[in-house]
Amino acid sequence: MAGVKKTQEHHQLTDEELKQIVAEADTGGRKPTGAVAQAMMLIALAWSLFQLWIASPLPFTFGIFVFNDTESRAIHLAFSVFLAFMAYPAFKRSPREFIPAVDWLLAAVGAFCAAYLFLFYSQLSERPGSPTDYDLVVAVTGMVLLLEAARRALGLPMVILAIVFIIYIFAGPHMPDMIAHKGASLGKGMSHLWLTTEGVFGVALGVSSGFIFLFVLFGALLETAGAGNYFIKSAVGLLGHLRGGPAKAAVVASAATGVISGSSIANVVTTGTFTIPLMKRIGYRADKAAAVEVAGSVNGQIMPPVMGAAAFLMVEYVGIPYVQVLKHAIVPALISYIALFYIVHLEAMKANLQGIPRQNPKPWQQSLISFTMTMSGLVILAGIVYWGLGWIKTVAPDGSIVIIAILMSIAYIALLKLATKYPELHMDDPNDPIESLPDVGPTLKSGLHYLLPVAALIWNLMIEQLSPALSAFWATMFLCFILVTQRPITAFFRGVSSPAVEVRRGFQDLLDGLVTGARNMIGIGIATAAAGVIVGTVTLTGVGLVMTELVETLSGGNIVIMLFMVAFICLILGMGLPTTANYIIVSTLMAPVIVEVGAQNGLLVPLIAVHLFVFYFGLMADVTPPVGLASYAAAGIALTDPIKTGITAFTYSIRTAVLPFMFIFNTQLLLIDIEGPFHLILTLFSATVASLIFAAATQGWFMTRSKYWESGVLIALTFVLFRPGFIMDEVFPPYERLHGTAAVEAVNMVPDNGRLRLFIEGINIDGDEVSKGVLLPLGPKAATAKERFAAAGVKVIPFGEDIQVIGVDFGSQAEKLGIEQGFKISAVELPNERPAKEWIFLPAFIVLGLIVMIQRRRAKHLDPHAVAA
Repeated sequence: MAGVKKTQEHHQLTDEELKQIVAEADTGGRKPTGAVAQAMMLIALAWSLFQLWIASPLPFTFGIFVFNDTESRAIHLAFSVFLAFMAYPAFKRSPREFIPAVDWLLAAVGAFCAAYLFLFYSQLSERPGSPTDYDLVVAVTGMVLLLEAARRALGLPMVILAIVFIIYIFAGPHMPDMIAHKGASLGKGMSHLWLTTEGVFGVALGVSSGFIFLFVLFGALLETAGAGNYFIKSAVGLLGHLRGGPAKAAVVASAATGVISGSSIANVVTTGTFTIPLMKRIGYRADKAAAVEVAGSVNGQIMPPVMGAAAFLMVEYVGIPYVQVLKHAIVPALISYIALFYIVHLEAMKANLQGIPRQNPKPWQQSLISFTMTMSGLVILAGIVYWGLGWIKTVAPDGSIVIIAILMSIAYIALLKLATKYPELHMDDPNDPIESLPDVGPTLKSGLHYLLPVAALIWNLMIEQLSPALSAFWATMFLCFILVTQRPITAFFRGVSSPAVEVRRGFQDLLDGLVTGARNMIGIGIATAAAGVIVGTVTLTGVGLVMTELVETLSGGNIVIMLFMVAFICLILGMGLPTTANYIIVSTLMAPVIVEVGAQNGLLVPLIAVHLFVFYFGLMADVTPPVGLASYAAAGIALTDPIKTGITAFTYSIRTAVLPFMFIFNTQLLLIDIEGPFHLILTLFSATVASLIFAAATQGWFMTRSKYWESGVLIALTFVLFRPGFIMDEVFPPYERLHGTAAVEAVNMVPDNGRLRLFIEGINIDGDEVSKGVLLPLGPKAATAKERFAAAGVKVIPFGEDIQVIGVDFGSQAEKLGIEQGFKISAVELPNERPAKEWIFLPAFIVLGLIVMIQRRRAKHLDPHAVAA
């Protein structure tokens, strides 16, 4: 009986079952046939074409079908709601092969309610805040159907959270004193949530419509073209021969897939079906093999440029350019992946696991020379792209896009020609035995053309400095061209089939990619709309201030306790939510808590650091048991217990949970306030070493099995390397406080594009007394300090020992930081002259060297197998 039970619990998931898990979570589990399937396909295609149209310059060029932001959001949600009822069955036992009549009805009514702001935009604009009975019927019906669509596409946690906040709107006067508010009528509440851009149709849905769709579509097209398989094969080919090679390949493949995928579950299934059996085959325990894949795939959500669509929301919420968000997010993501890679290596060392041999092994000297030449070639190529192509922008600023398009096309054909010299990459059966690895060179060279659309995207963002939407549009157009042409061009070079046949297959690939991209967006569209309910509730009731007061009271003003409380609340709020909705909710409720409580207790950090903090901990809920479809999918592939997999994945992910605390106190990890190339290199090196030794400490293994005191020392060294300023601040005061005229004159001592630490006091527009510190971003140095204040959005005059704020520009960073007209700036702080905090690295590395010596000496006298046992 026990054997039967175990077999049932650890059932091997088939490819179809895995696809069904992804479908149920990401694209919808229904697979109707015939005319209904065609209808769903055409609607999804129409959605993709609509999004490409509004992102392109064509509407403004021809002056037709021009939609404003509100209209675009309404149409976007209408598509999303309609497809949600079509694609997601109501219950587990509901039919998958056809769509019941009731779902057709719900889809039509839901789409009408969502499109109401578009259909009656002019009438609604004539009666703002005065909804008719018909308006309210549509709003209530739309809200009910949106929550039902959310239940189907996202699960109950999102719906329960939204309902709790809706109840809070109407039951405010009957709540406990601490969270009570004056409440709202049905007309005011539903009008706010459905008929304005403060709730469902707010910023989050706008970002989904304007940015997220295009990047998800870009990823879907890239996957359809074959890039996902190429990334997996390349990773296995490069790393499979190392100790625990398949696990290291899983980490790298998950990171690469995370670049083009916004779904951790799809990432697990895409890479895990191939890498998990390989990990088990070389000796990884089943739950550890599954956990490596889960940790790597969930980490894909923090890897730029997609970041689970949160990057695009941060642009709006933080008020900085998209490229800046990517710059701040890249280092934590990379060192987190490096630490996971090292954890995998330590697990292989503990179990004495080996890799998979190559087909044609080379001497290590030859491999080292080949690797060095390859890396040098990549560096040289990057230099040519950066300086050579950047020079084109300088010489021909108006024609650079045309020139780059021609060069990209030539490079594309040349790389396809190169690829035809090697066998095509096909998906392997993960259950087939792999006796040896293929040669790395042919594998890498067979898909280099997949990197060109990514290069085009980066070019548009970095060099052309186009908007994220327009950058993604042109990169997607290039990718569409590749999808249509790669088959016929390859067939022509290989001479294996009729190009006309391959053209038809190319257009079919394009159609499949456009439809898949739209279906991948259903859940995200619903999530951003449903999360808008929480955002709307916060703006209507002021519950955000209640959260701030609650956390401040419970933490007693202690910053570390406050951060731990926020992290825990983010974990709870994030359970069962998709990444996008997760970030919207934690950033709306918890980011202001860190900003306000921190500002009142001397913790002044850039807003991006706060938003990345809550984003990381909201995301950790994807790993934390018992919730987490990624763990269930990976456990199904590995034939192990999903709860055990989730627990193991959580222990692997502790390294990611440490990072937010570190970059809150040391914003240099986000590449903020970096002073020159040497400082950058030192910051990257120290952070990477810190991440590695923390992984070693938590795994209990460094050069060999660690003793408890050694692990304790490694954790202490981790803290010192991640936050070198802590000890230096105890010895030398970090800042000098200035008042009055001296404070005004000191403003121009802040470096170009630096941040000014200033402390404000006053009564805000709600009549509340405010006393806090803020970090005000300053642009280039100006002729006078007042001009520099004005460039930052603040107009000031000295007034005795204080500086009076006489004006704040609408939409400026100063306004986002809570500075208001009538406030006074009581003081500013400038850094004190003192030794660089990085000097503390010197004794830290000496201690680390001693630990290395002690462990290496002990390892020489111990048998590795005995140590592992």
